[in-house]
Amino acid sequence: MSDLPAITVAEEDYNRLSALLEKTDDPTGVAEGLEDELSRADLKPLAEIPASVVVMNSVVVFEDQDSGKERRLQLVYPHQVDGSADKISILAPAGAAMIGLSIGDSIEWPVKGRKPLHLKVVSVTRPE
Repeated sequence: MSDLPAITVAEEDYNRLSALLEKTDDPTGVAEGLEDELSRADLKPLAEIPASVVVMNSVVVFEDQDSGKERRLQLVYPHQVDGSADKISILAPAGAAMIGLSIGDSIEWPVKGRKPLHLKVVSVTRPE
């Protein structure tokens, strides 16, 4: 991963994600990448994180910088995906890439067996 943007992760999310990663057997490498991201994150209580930062359950509009297409997805835990087209698991490459990013941040995220993703956060809406 090159030129990684600074990320801020809610302590509450960090604790849940760390527990999830301990139980995850992931041959795709996404969990390992997420673990690396969490290890470099600035941790703060959720109440102190600006609304412009992607946290778990945020609805994120992001641009695929390779195609120019925008998508609007809610970042959720794997058990919350429920086949819904408007949700993305934290263990999906794009989901893991977005945690902790702020509006305007871009990231390159490796994907095993494919070219890397290039994503830019356009907007973030926190759950009520």
